[in-house]
Amino acid sequence: MAGSSIPGGGGGLPLFTTEKPKRMAAYRLFSGTIFAGILLIWLYRATHMPPRHSSGLGWRAWLGLLVAELWFGLYWVLTLSVRWNPIRRTTFKYRLSESYDEDQLPGVDIFVCTADPALEPPMLVISTVLSVMAYDYPPEKLNIYLSDDAGSAVTFYALYEASEFAKNWIPFCKNYKVEPRSPAAYFANIATPHDACSPEELCRMKELYEDLTDRVNSVVKSGKIPEVAECSCRGFSEWNGAITSGAHPAIVQILIDRNKRKAVDIDGNALPKLVYMTREKIPQEQHHFKAGSLNALIRVSSVISNSPIIMNVDCDMYSNNSESIRDALCFFLDKEQGRDIGFVQYPQNFDNVVHNDIYGNPINVANELDHPCLDGWGGMCYYGTGCFHRRETLCGRMFSKDYKEDWASGVGKAEDANELEGVSKPLVACTYEHDTLWGIEKGVTYGCPLEDVITGLKIQCRGWRSVYYNPTRKGFLGMAPTSLGQILVQQKRWSEGFLQISLSKYSPFLLGLGKIKLGLQMGYSVCGFWALNSFPTLYYVTIPSLCFLSGVSVFPEITSLWCIPYIYVLVAAYSCSLVESLQCGDSAVEWWNAQRMWLIRRITSYLLASIDVICGMLGLSEFGFDLTTKVSDSQALERYKKGKMEFGSISAMFVIICTIALLNLVCMVLGLGRVFWREGAEGLGPLFLQAALCTAVVAINYPVYEALFLRRDDGRLPVFIIPIALCFVSSLCIQAM
Repeated sequence: MAGSSIPGGGGGLPLFTTEKPKRMAAYRLFSGTIFAGILLIWLYRATHMPPRHSSGLGWRAWLGLLVAELWFGLYWVLTLSVRWNPIRRTTFKYRLSESYDEDQLPGVDIFVCTADPALEPPMLVISTVLSVMAYDYPPEKLNIYLSDDAGSAVTFYALYEASEFAKNWIPFCKNYKVEPRSPAAYFANIATPHDACSPEELCRMKELYEDLTDRVNSVVKSGKIPEVAECSCRGFSEWNGAITSGAHPAIVQILIDRNKRKAVDIDGNALPKLVYMTREKIPQEQHHFKAGSLNALIRVSSVISNSPIIMNVDCDMYSNNSESIRDALCFFLDKEQGRDIGFVQYPQNFDNVVHNDIYGNPINVANELDHPCLDGWGGMCYYGTGCFHRRETLCGRMFSKDYKEDWASGVGKAEDANELEGVSKPLVACTYEHDTLWGIEKGVTYGCPLEDVITGLKIQCRGWRSVYYNPTRKGFLGMAPTSLGQILVQQKRWSEGFLQISLSKYSPFLLGLGKIKLGLQMGYSVCGFWALNSFPTLYYVTIPSLCFLSGVSVFPEITSLWCIPYIYVLVAAYSCSLVESLQCGDSAVEWWNAQRMWLIRRITSYLLASIDVICGMLGLSEFGFDLTTKVSDSQALERYKKGKMEFGSISAMFVIICTIALLNLVCMVLGLGRVFWREGAEGLGPLFLQAALCTAVVAINYPVYEALFLRRDDGRLPVFIIPIALCFVSSLCIQAM
């Protein structure tokens, strides 16, 4: 399949092409051999079950392993669907320029959301805002909106300072082709002056940014807005009275208004429109977290600019590619293949991960292999950041063959800023959405922690396709969590949200029945059933080890032919995984670290997420949103750079991790000692696979043992976790023996 041909200067050539990678036949054949091995494993379990009257763990352990292996096999088939139909897309921006004049391009509204100035520092937020203000795109067609759910005067002050700094920063970026256009990222990474930029100009720009940083950080520290700023910007008068993050009135302020003569940069060129918004909040009223914020932005922007394209990005994920808008438009404006494209999703990438990252943060395999396969089935998921939408898809419009987008909508609006602010405020009142379809059929869907995923699925079910685009120069770069606690909380929220979707009326197999392809339904379900992997995984890393300790064999003997399927599936699957990681740019160490995190996530985040969802379905608990902090102390960052896991304060998840690590260590040492003491090396034959599994779990948990027994820094595991974990370990071992 290829992009369309269009009339005009492009010579009738497509704006994008789509290609299928080669060698898929070999991969499918290889996958077939693995599936054959899985079938043989199932057959072995079903035909070699011990009698019910056997002593010890016996048949009960065997039955549990049968269920676990059935689940692993079925889940592997589910994941196989994602890899079955990959595609690669290429855009032709020069053809876009040849086919459309600058004044024919559509307006773009860009949404940036922040919720807590303590966890999301204002300098982080405005660096993201500045990066999207400096896009290589006509500024009169760019409209930037910042939603501040905390209603913080400090965040508003930072945005005001950013609006002044932008008068120097935007022309600097465009004159010298600066990349990236986040000043924080640019000045942190630059080693030598840009070829086209003199050292004096670079020094001047850097001093301006350092002055901006000092002023904003000083206000963050003191909490007091300078009188000069209050006199210069009338918007500060909105903060008269007692305002808290949980209770504040609606505020809409247009800081840069193109209709005013002063809204130009130092070169005399127009600046993008810049709008600050905070929704009204009353403690008794549900505000629906980020989904509510995005819906408020959709309504406010429809009054102020009403651009046909909406892009949203998290406040910690700055634009790394100044041409991302033009890339996205290559899909939307292609007149044959672009008519039914509802949104264009860019991948998430991180700029703060180090080489051989201890947490497996690089997600290159997902970005390079998994997501292109979802795209091949008709649509990438909407992940809530780095995504371009048609406005009408977010407002509930169904796709039809006679649909035609009005790309000129919103361009050239010249209303007075004061009037626009006055009209916008009622749209973000607490009671505005009462008895409306907002959050149900219009806007971003409410009722789930992963509102973005549900919203994207509903758009696809209305007949729209989505596109995944992963350019060589990454579109967006963000901040990955750098402590184990942050990562596990984030993973718990994601897996809990996906499971809620899969068990609700929004399940891809229910909502998408007859509307999207089966492969895409299965692709959604790979993430949807993340959490349920916790139970068989937890079983597999405890029961075989306990059986090894007690001398009970639950796998075929090493000399048996039935051992071959187990070894083949294990070696083939992990060898393939390693090769894929290396091909996608990861190192072998990063791959190994990813396997560790795979295990840790399954026995902690996924387990607690499953329990919470079950309790929620029984009416025993309610969902609560956990915001991941975007800041870390300097000592924790140094430990991260050295490859040390950051544990810190006690957590139920850390107790689980320590219990599993210590259990396998005890079972390995005592189990091997018992075998060699009683029977010698020959006695290991029937228990070889269990010994290997137990040893692998011990090896993968080395950073846990290090944090328990060897480290003395603040990031180690709390000492009192050891007796708690040992109580669980001793209880399990006594029962097994």
